[in-house]
Amino acid sequence: MKKAILATKVGMTQIFNEDGVLVPVTVLQAGPCVVTQVKTVENDGYKAVQVGFVDKREKLVSKPVKGHFDKAGVSYKRYVREFRLDNAEDYSVKDEIKADVFAAGDKIDATAISKGKGFQGAIKRHGQHRGPMAHGSKFHRHQGSNGSATTPGRVFKGKGMPGHMGHVQVTVQNLEVVRVDADNNLILVKGSVPGPKKSLVTIKETTKVSK
Repeated sequence: MKKAILATKVGMTQIFNEDGVLVPVTVLQAGPCVVTQVKTVENDGYKAVQVGFVDKREKLVSKPVKGHFDKAGVSYKRYVREFRLDNAEDYSVKDEIKADVFAAGDKIDATAISKGKGFQGAIKRHGQHRGPMAHGSKFHRHQGSNGSATTPGRVFKGKGMPGHMGHVQVTVQNLEVVRVDADNNLILVKGSVPGPKKSLVTIKETTKVSK
């Protein structure tokens, strides 16, 4: 992996490509990210670039974290992430990674925390079927049998049950970058990207290339 950046999700819109075809896109406010630390094999055992994104007030920063930013000589950041880049040695502290690190046509992987949907039943959460809706059925939206009685006498782990739906880390692979607005640090990605508006999205060069 040679390219990565942090972004916030702005929302969705649609644009026309060069052939006049309507393309739905997700708008991401990508960067600028500031390099806060460069990790090397000699010092840390691996190569990586640590970046900060979105400014944060000093009163909200703990003393250890404040010392880390002061040592790097950069402003305090809300989000700090590491990218194990193959070309990590090419970066230095205080360098900026902007949206133009990507270009139209690039394939990316987008990672974010999905929208939370609260407590949901087995039908919505796992796509299970419902029972007959007639009055005499008495089995409508229940999840069905949960397990045997005496043997094994318990519910197996992984059983599809009602519970908290969403708010988990989701990665969508092989998304296509449609357009990059370097002046405004915007990246337009074809299709949907996980997470609600204003959420943090990690964009990386894709690890799998679709055939």
